Amino acid sequence: MSALLHWLQPWYPSWSMGAFLLGGALLYLHGSRRRRVPWGRQMWFWLGWVLCWQALQTQWDYVAEHEFFVHMLQQLALHDLAPLLVMAAWPGPTWRAGIPARWRHAWLRPLAAWKPLRWSIDFLLHPFVAALLFGGLVVFWLVPPVHVGVMLNTNLYQFMNWTMVVDGLLFWWLVLDPRARPPAHLRPGLRVFLPLLGMIPQMAIGAYLALSSVDWYPIYALCGRAISGIDAMTDQHLGGLMLWIPGSAVNVWAAVVALRNWMRLSERRGS
Repeated sequence: MSALLHWLQPWYPSWSMGAFLLGGALLYLHGSRRRRVPWGRQMWFWLGWVLCWQALQTQWDYVAEHEFFVHMLQQLALHDLAPLLVMAAWPGPTWRAGIPARWRHAWLRPLAAWKPLRWSIDFLLHPFVAALLFGGLVVFWLVPPVHVGVMLNTNLYQFMNWTMVVDGLLFWWLVLDPRARPPAHLRPGLRVFLPLLGMIPQMAIGAYLALSSVDWYPIYALCGRAISGIDAMTDQHLGGLMLWIPGSAVNVWAAVVALRNWMRLSERRGS
């Protein structure tokens, strides 16, 4: 029991991330009581939300700072799998239902109509920009000089985690939108190919790290490894494999879900 309690203690407590996770959970819980949400969708949401909390606010964070392959597992959870599970539940309408009506009229509608925000969202959700950010962020944070700075600076480390979570949620919201266009941002067919395009950079760097004979991240040896018996090259090769194969599998799964949504929309138009 004491080991479990120790694991659940955050390594670097982040009050902003804790508030984000708690607020999202409470809002979804309140919204699911006000509108009918299938149990399957609720399951996907909670699996993703709990996975996101585990990767950010437990001792997983500590091990991720002392083993490269665990760090890759953490980033895979934060950027790919957890946001994908959350957006597979399509939680937007449930979150909206959880907001009191007077707040929606007073704050949400004016905010949604604010032109700078709309322009920013349209830019970020442009398919080319979205795919570039999705794959590019993974590569950027793994550039060795940048990665050293991340490992040595707590604020930068938490900023990296924020970018991974937010970008993952935005990207999968764009890809897994079950609606026709409009109001969806993209045509259904384009949503199928977007995750396949976005995974190319992370596949490339994952394969390179998995096959490289150069230790690109000696910072982990300097910080001290959390798991004995794993040398630097094995650690790096495992991390590359995590990014290369499971990361690609998540994107292929998302493409299959987008394809299913496309087929469902086509059937509706044909009926």
